[in-house]
Amino acid sequence: MSSIRARLTASFAAALLATMAAFAVTLFLTRRARIYDELQRAALAQTELVLGIVGQAELGGRLAAVEDSLVGLVLTPDLQDVLDEIPGYFLIIGEGGRFLYFSPAVRRFSLDTLTQLQDAALHAPTTGNAQMLAFGSREWLVVARAPRSVKSALSRVAVAVDTRSRDQARSEVLGTIVVIAPLLLLAAIGVAYAIAGRAFEPVNRMINEVQAITDGRSLHRRLPVDEPGDELARLAITLNEMMERLEKSFGGLRRFTADASHELKTPLTVLRADVERAMSPNVVRAERLIALEEALHETTRMADLVDSLLTLARADEGRFDLHREPVDLEPLAHEVLETAVILGEDAGLAVSMPSLEPATVMGDHTRLRQMFLNLVMNSVKYSPRGGSVEISIVKTGKTVAFSVRDTGIGISAADLPHVFERFYRADRARTRRAPTSEGPLEIERGGFGLGLAICQWIAEAHGGAITVRSRLGRGSTFTVTLPLAETPESADAAVATALSSRNE
Repeated sequence: MSSIRARLTASFAAALLATMAAFAVTLFLTRRARIYDELQRAALAQTELVLGIVGQAELGGRLAAVEDSLVGLVLTPDLQDVLDEIPGYFLIIGEGGRFLYFSPAVRRFSLDTLTQLQDAALHAPTTGNAQMLAFGSREWLVVARAPRSVKSALSRVAVAVDTRSRDQARSEVLGTIVVIAPLLLLAAIGVAYAIAGRAFEPVNRMINEVQAITDGRSLHRRLPVDEPGDELARLAITLNEMMERLEKSFGGLRRFTADASHELKTPLTVLRADVERAMSPNVVRAERLIALEEALHETTRMADLVDSLLTLARADEGRFDLHREPVDLEPLAHEVLETAVILGEDAGLAVSMPSLEPATVMGDHTRLRQMFLNLVMNSVKYSPRGGSVEISIVKTGKTVAFSVRDTGIGISAADLPHVFERFYRADRARTRRAPTSEGPLEIERGGFGLGLAICQWIAEAHGGAITVRSRLGRGSTFTVTLPLAETPESADAAVATALSSRNE
């Protein structure tokens, strides 16, 4: 039973069966108790009837006393005729336990059954409480009552009620349950199975839709949301969000594979050409050295690419541990500034730090330095000669912002949303400066498009964020916002603020 629909129906059937069984037992016991009460009331009513008739006869002198002491009190014939008209099983007992009268039904008993009934009547309590006794191969309900008059010559009247009527009613109840219960159970199972099937129709549609999407080429399709707000709608929305992320991931993976292949193919092609040129017997020593230098440069670029890819892969898998410690940004900013000044001098740029506020963050010193240097080097690479690069650190509330502003070529509005994507370059035709043997400002190809992706990962790993504002031809401003470290002074200030607000 692998189907959820079948399991739900089976669970419903089991619960219904248990409920019906409990109901049947309750109905059976209730019906039996009611029949018992009815039999007891009938027996008591018959004893009262007999006592009333005999009492009236006793007052009218129809109880005759025989002179023979061995016979004692007897009933007159006309009284016996009246009692013979009363149906049922009853007998009248006089003083000393002598039986004065047996009803016609009792007189038809066998001797053994009559003896057992006499014994039961003599020992039954006269309080009217019923007793269940077995004699004559049947169960009987026996009730005995004494006359109300203390001067009466009677001892008691006992009535026996055959319980076969109770057994018959009980059998009827059981028969009804046995016939109706299976029919109700089967009908309920059928209805439950149909309802479960109808309820799972949206799930089946989802399954078919997801199966059509799993080929990887239809990730643009989405599941329909029939009734917003219910559980299936929330499931469909969640699956749609997951497929949207998968679509982006697959698209990024395809772009990543294509770009990585392209980025590796280009330096490998150049490296092969340089090595072949260096190995040529017709190349002079100077040209051979230039070819080897270019080969070394391409090898370094490929190593940088592999290191960047490895960093991002480890970050995606969560296997990159940050060595968190309090990091003072002031000396780190000066260190970055010194590097930026050197790069700026080679590029003909003015590098400055007009604003520097002391701030401490909890983070990895090496990764923070890598992020800040990437941003500074990015600004230097894409700023024309005669431009400027400004570095600033400003605190705002519980955060600190590290900003790098340049007067470079800028980024178009269409490219801004994608600048932090891997292998994305706003302008693949633009160039950058890099020092070579021919001089510090020789033009070479653009970067791999991984630096800003690494910067974004470092910022988010430190609980911060990175943003960019740019206009094409007017320059760009990259800003990293990080949470300030919790210092003892700030903790004391927070406690003081909380106490003062509580006192107010």
